[in-house]
Amino acid sequence: MSAEDVIIVGSGSTAFAAALRAQTLGLRVKMIEKSVLGGTCINWGCIPSKTLIHGSFVRHTAMAGAQMGTGTATDGIDFPLFFAYKDQVVNHLRQTRYLNVLKKAPKVEVVKGTARFIAPDAVQVEEQVFRSRKILIAAGGHPRTIAIPGLDKIHYLTSRSALLLKTIPESLVIIGGGVIAVELGQMYLRMGSRVTVLEHGRRLLPTVEEEIVMAMQEALAAEGMQIVVNASTCSVSQEGNTTIVEAEVDGTTQQFRAEKLLVAVGTAPATADIGLEKTGIELDGKGFIRVDGQMRTNVPGIWAAGDIVGGMMIATVGAREGIVAIDNMVNPGCGCLMDYHSVPMAIFTDPEVAMVGYTEGAARKAGFSVSVNTMPISAVPKAHVTGDTHGAIKMVADSESGRLLGVHLCCHRGADVINEAALAIRFKLTIDDLAGMLHVYPSMAEGLRLCAQGFSRDISRLSCCAE
Repeated sequence: MSAEDVIIVGSGSTAFAAALRAQTLGLRVKMIEKSVLGGTCINWGCIPSKTLIHGSFVRHTAMAGAQMGTGTATDGIDFPLFFAYKDQVVNHLRQTRYLNVLKKAPKVEVVKGTARFIAPDAVQVEEQVFRSRKILIAAGGHPRTIAIPGLDKIHYLTSRSALLLKTIPESLVIIGGGVIAVELGQMYLRMGSRVTVLEHGRRLLPTVEEEIVMAMQEALAAEGMQIVVNASTCSVSQEGNTTIVEAEVDGTTQQFRAEKLLVAVGTAPATADIGLEKTGIELDGKGFIRVDGQMRTNVPGIWAAGDIVGGMMIATVGAREGIVAIDNMVNPGCGCLMDYHSVPMAIFTDPEVAMVGYTEGAARKAGFSVSVNTMPISAVPKAHVTGDTHGAIKMVADSESGRLLGVHLCCHRGADVINEAALAIRFKLTIDDLAGMLHVYPSMAEGLRLCAQGFSRDISRLSCCAE
């Protein structure tokens, strides 16, 4: 039995950021990992998925060259090379951003094995027991499944296994209409699959502003994706090499057939089988660990961060949550809080969807007097240069002060554009501040200025560079 300054369960982006913070503060860290160092993001999530998505974007762009008169690529896809490139990127970043960093962190030790609590201050790994009064749970999550008759009798894909395929299926049905569904769905569509997305609700991405989602849906449908909303899955079955999904769509039973089925219904927390019942930690209705703004659980001495607490399940947020947890461990009186309001996030479809700050509904609920402007991305000159005219920008502002409260957009390179909006929201800038800010012309980021100007002016009456 050994006593540690800090025990961290997990080794993903959340755990790693926390461990490095703890080391800089002079603490010794035991980081416990049952699988591969680096967790979901680097191994099975954002890095491999975005690499494949970028590859499909490059192919789509090459094919689109015919419309510009620059020719088009007509040769087939070298699938072994394509997937080997993805593996190369993952291996490089795992080595340089995790393994090499770990070598320079002498106070951080990785213990391989499954961690299970045996008491609020004790974690067992195989035959070893580690004790600490400062424990961070950052075990992440895993693909969620739902109870569908027949699902346990067939082979289906999850967000993890879908990235491990070595060939592209001829056809793909996706159950779910969230981030994973639209990102991977478009990637497979562009690589040659016929893709059908079945969404239970009335539109995709139900937590994203409707104007933005409808612009994205329009772009996906224009590429040939079949999007079926109000679809309740009744059962799944296998007939030879074909998967059959039976769903009720607007009261009518329909069958959807494809070579592969992807179940993309979100992320479940990795809270099972780690002995939380020995700690008294409270979970919410979906099994996520409840924490306060300082990332504290209800049990003194135990903090939690990352996907295991739910909320904004993205790597940058998890890493910041881990740092906030460590700061509060070391300096309990600091009152260090996690601020989610100015955190930008993106969905890597093409066009990209990105958002930061309040939605219109959330701003009204928070008591603001709300003013809104929504502008089609076709109003931005750069959209016509690139040919990417699907999309929209929506801004939410306080009508009394003009303070910018939220920005939501769907456009080419939206994941880059949103960072300027996040900076504006963090420092409480106004729509007049953005409207008066000169931007590179032509650029997609100029859309922020035009949308801000649209609160008080008719931008259709402005020349390309008018103040």
